[in-house]
Amino acid sequence: MQLINGKALSETIQEELREQVVQILAKGKRAPHLAAVLVGENPASAAYVRNKIKACERCGFKSTLIKRPAEISETELLQLIDDMNNDNLLDGYIVQLPLPAHISEEKVTLAIDPAKDVDGFHPYNVGLMTIGKPQYLPATPFGILMMLERYGIETSGKHCVVVGRSNIVGTPMSVLMSRNTKVGNATVTLVHSRTRDLKEETLRADILIVAIGKANFLTADMVKEGAVVIDVGINSIPDANTKSGQRLVGDVDFELVAPKCSFITPVPGGVGPMTVTGLLMNTLKAYELYSK
Repeated sequence: MQLINGKALSETIQEELREQVVQILAKGKRAPHLAAVLVGENPASAAYVRNKIKACERCGFKSTLIKRPAEISETELLQLIDDMNNDNLLDGYIVQLPLPAHISEEKVTLAIDPAKDVDGFHPYNVGLMTIGKPQYLPATPFGILMMLERYGIETSGKHCVVVGRSNIVGTPMSVLMSRNTKVGNATVTLVHSRTRDLKEETLRADILIVAIGKANFLTADMVKEGAVVIDVGINSIPDANTKSGQRLVGDVDFELVAPKCSFITPVPGGVGPMTVTGLLMNTLKAYELYSK
């Protein structure tokens, strides 16, 4: 079993990005600029945004954090998005989800200029991805593709089972793994909460990508020997042995599944850091395509 160290890999790729930014600055040009909009005080969202800002600093990107109270109106938030769309010195931005209940996440997503949609959530960018002409890939699937490529994991002709059908991970991941690309050409099965005989499906998988949002959902009896397991989940469960009384686990029962795997990602330190790296890669691409 080999551990896929997302933290170490993200640091390597971010150092490569930093070197590219050094070359950009040496030509007298400005650095790529990423902004993050944080609405309200959700602790998990705040921590995630902080990680993105720190990653920007490591890579030499300019970063801007825009905080707004949870009481902000939908109209005010949409006006802020319009202002960012028209800011020629801003290459890409994210509006951190979830948003307060009185704000439509769909309206917000549709309002973002696809050219600055470095999260890859706008339907325009999703459409480009499905026909194999991506502008920006969703950050988490992009991070997973980089992991598979950098660790030399063969995907062509393999049977890939994606567990979970969210618009952020599961559905785009199923599309990307089936595309005629270097990391792709797999035969893909997408399973979810309504799948019959789910265990029978997962046992057929050479590559399992698990993003169902349930702690320790994938157990050892659901995995065949030698499978590659990518755990996208991050869940907090009670643990009296920790200071906080909680600990983070993935959607995979790591301790029992890992011995059966050829490769597996840990939680934390697996997919999470690579999601941030995917976002930075998209921002650099936006800078290269559209900066003035």
